[in-house]
Amino acid sequence: MSAIARRLSVVELSQQVLEMGKSGVYRESVFEALRPMATKAQIRQAIAYAKKFGLHSVADLRDPQLGTYYQLDLVTYQSLQHLVESSLPLLDDGKALQKLTAATVTVQRMLALVNGLAVGLAVLAIACSLTGQAQLGLGLFSGALSLGVVWAMQRAIAHTTQ
Repeated sequence: MSAIARRLSVVELSQQVLEMGKSGVYRESVFEALRPMATKAQIRQAIAYAKKFGLHSVADLRDPQLGTYYQLDLVTYQSLQHLVESSLPLLDDGKALQKLTAATVTVQRMLALVNGLAVGLAVLAIACSLTGQAQLGLGLFSGALSLGVVWAMQRAIAHTTQ
């Protein structure tokens, strides 16, 4: 199967963009060259990925019709080339962003659940205390306090990893 007949992954597209960037290339030229092999969104992702490995824009050479001019910093590229090669298996399926988004949503739901339970127990504790069930209220309040501490720790961990 020829390269034109099949779709390329974002990582393969990034490799192509990095190769083009060695001699310098305009953004619109990248789109034209890679359009038979990928969608515009995939090409944008490939450019963003390639920027992590030394591709940068040259502001002085920006063209109103051709867009941004990209050039590859060979020193940065050569120092990070082992990372490009080692990341191929990780990103080759093209679902890394989807997996990251799903993980973020899951963490947010877990935080909301623990927060809701803590608030619910605190409300129940207050209600029990007002109705004369002080021991039950104290137990519920300690449970709410424990969940509040767990929520605070989870939230702190979630914010340090973002």
